[in-house]
Amino acid sequence: QEGADFGKYEYYAKCASCHGVSGKGDGTVAKYMTKVPADLTTYAKRNGGVFPTQLAWQVIDGRPVEIGAHGTRDMPVWGQEFRRETLRPADRLGPGGPGPEWHVARRISALIDYLASIQTK
Repeated sequence: QEGADFGKYEYYAKCASCHGVSGKGDGTVAKYMTKVPADLTTYAKRNGGVFPTQLAWQVIDGRPVEIGAHGTRDMPVWGQEFRRETLRPADRLGPGGPGPEWHVARRISALIDYLASIQTK
């Protein structure tokens, strides 16, 4: 699966428990958190109407970034998790195949495509 469909799968698997199936910050574990998870459907609105692709990438990947509206770095660093998952023996590809960073980038890109698709107008 590619694009938003794969991104939706990734979102449900990694993000929905906190951010909610709808992306509004109302996931099943949100009530146990000290800070309410961000409403991801308003990410573009909170950025002057433009979806902040680079910021979203940095937050998901876990690169150093001023978090701002996201809150603290309490959110899991999915880039690291994706790298660990890609390094499992069952996920390794032979010589000459795409490396772990390609797989990580593909998963983050799919997540971003899905997040962009759920933005409120």
